[in-house]
Amino acid sequence: MSLSHFVLLSCCVLLAACSKVNQENYAKLKPGMTKTEVEGLLGGPSECSGALGISSCTWGDDNSFISVQYAGDQVLMFSGKGLK
Repeated sequence: MSLSHFVLLSCCVLLAACSKVNQENYAKLKPGMTKTEVEGLLGGPSECSGALGISSCTWGDDNSFISVQYAGDQVLMFSGKGLK
């Protein structure tokens, strides 16, 4: 393995280990937080959908995720799965 391949692989592993989708950040979520506060904590969501002032955004993937439901701009409820 060349040095450049090793460096690239190391960077990928470090980025995966630095995921913001974890139990520590999940514990910081609170009802009433704004979307801006949640995105400051978790980064940009993987996907969002909604209608009529209610929306849902998800961070992560099928195995490990945090899902946040908003009423307007404020957290209504949230859930998580596979968090470490």
